[in-house]
Amino acid sequence: MIQKAHEAYNTQNYDLALKLYKELAQQNNAEAITSLGYMYQNAKGCEQDDAKALELYESASELEYPLAFFNLALLYMNGLGGVEHDQFKAHDLYMQAAIREVVPAMYEVALMLERGLGCLQNFSEAAFWYEEGAKRGHLESFNNLGVLYKDGHGVVQDEARCFICFSRAAEGGLAEGLYNLGQLHDQGIGCEIDHDKALELCRQAAYKGHEKAKEIIKNLQEDGKIVF
Repeated sequence: MIQKAHEAYNTQNYDLALKLYKELAQQNNAEAITSLGYMYQNAKGCEQDDAKALELYESASELEYPLAFFNLALLYMNGLGGVEHDQFKAHDLYMQAAIREVVPAMYEVALMLERGLGCLQNFSEAAFWYEEGAKRGHLESFNNLGVLYKDGHGVVQDEARCFICFSRAAEGGLAEGLYNLGQLHDQGIGCEIDHDKALELCRQAAYKGHEKAKEIIKNLQEDGKIVF
């Protein structure tokens, strides 16, 4: 029945999805409770109700459903659903989701550890969680892990690993990864200097909306050095 509810949601049959999720929620199905909360949070087939979403996420988290911890963390991180903005609470909830294999939560935990948001700054712990996310194919995790290898924060500085990480992010089409890989080619970090390759990667990043890449391309155009 949960699969039928998901199929209804994915085909935008929100009335049916809402009905099925409610029935399953009454049976204490944590996955359905979380999905129902998501529908209330995003006004899918119902009026938007962040407070209701909060209540449902809390219920599902008591049942230790991984995504409930993640969605609850988002509310605390953004001060939604009637809760105050609380980075410490958000970090704790992201961590609960991360240890339960929620990949985006691994990235959020790492980001907060890297920046010292809601926790003590810890680059080595950040590197650990970025690596966990990267192992599961998370592009932003690859990119940010590459930055740590480039700067030697929390890990031994390693240009070759930095190049691999940025390459994986770029291969996945991440604008920041394309830009960072272009910088490596431009400077010869972890690879041979290749200005043509660097420019091509910068073009791709700019096309995907990367602001710094767009500014570089714009300046080169204005100087008459390239035709975009």
